[in-house]
Amino acid sequence: MSTLDDLEPRALEAIAAAGDLDALDQVRVSFTGKRSELAGIQGSMRELAPEERKALGQQLNAFRSRFQAAFDARQQELGAAALAARLESERLDLTLPPRRVPPGRPHVLTQVEEEMLDIFTGMGFAVAEGPEAESGAYNFDLLNIEPDHPARQEMDTIYVDGFDDVVLRTHTSPVQARVMTTQAPPIAVVVPGRTYRADAVDATHSPVFSQVEGLYVAEHVTMADLRGTLLAFARAMFGADRQIRLRPSFFPFTEPSAEVDVSFDGPGGNHGWLEILGAGMVDPNVLSLCGIDPERYSGFAFGIGIERVAMLRHRISDIRELFEADARFLARF
Repeated sequence: MSTLDDLEPRALEAIAAAGDLDALDQVRVSFTGKRSELAGIQGSMRELAPEERKALGQQLNAFRSRFQAAFDARQQELGAAALAARLESERLDLTLPPRRVPPGRPHVLTQVEEEMLDIFTGMGFAVAEGPEAESGAYNFDLLNIEPDHPARQEMDTIYVDGFDDVVLRTHTSPVQARVMTTQAPPIAVVVPGRTYRADAVDATHSPVFSQVEGLYVAEHVTMADLRGTLLAFARAMFGADRQIRLRPSFFPFTEPSAEVDVSFDGPGGNHGWLEILGAGMVDPNVLSLCGIDPERYSGFAFGIGIERVAMLRHRISDIRELFEADARFLARF
């Protein structure tokens, strides 16, 4: 008991001296923990006579009661002080102006796509969309692409596992076929969207890229209408002084077909031509496959790579910059 009488004042003094909640918890462990003096006193009770054990038990209960009361009071005091200090350190000055966060903006490809669509809708074209996972019928058959055409091989086209003849569309032309099979002429649509090819990634190629394709089907449509439409687009997109030229080419779904170049002025006064798209008159066989009378109607179609236009417009030399989400690059546009 004399040991307990000596322990209590030291414990209460240590509680009063604790400067923070961590120090107070150390006092609790030191004086009432498993290896404390109090634990040793409790362990000695088994050696005492019953009368002495009873008296010591009462002393222990009284000690615990006074210790806990002093501990709780100091804990409340220190907790209040800690909260006041935290509130002072984290005080908000509501009179300060907010931080200026730079406004976000669309990705450069989105900007270019929206501008292209604005140009074509201004000419009277409607916007059409379709699925990116497409059946071979719409992606190939209705577009006059024969079963043995190289474009249908897995080295060029990504096929969807578990589905018969379902591919990730290689162009947005399947939407043109969907429109022609469901709408009667006159038809004037542009089709934006992602397309997929089994290409390796390098500075000029990507397995995922975007297109805007156009289709116009009506009576008496000629190559002159196609050239006039593309010239108007080139001048609206690249400048009023631009010229275009059409070079003979081949596409399974257009006949005749052409690659289209746009004029440019390079550094040092150099002049030249840059290819921007493929185009042509819709093949009569495609019209027939889609249920349109080729004797009465004709049409033209074109396909423009959005990445290609963005790279030409902003002088981007590596297509990978458009997909790497580098904030320093994106902040330029």
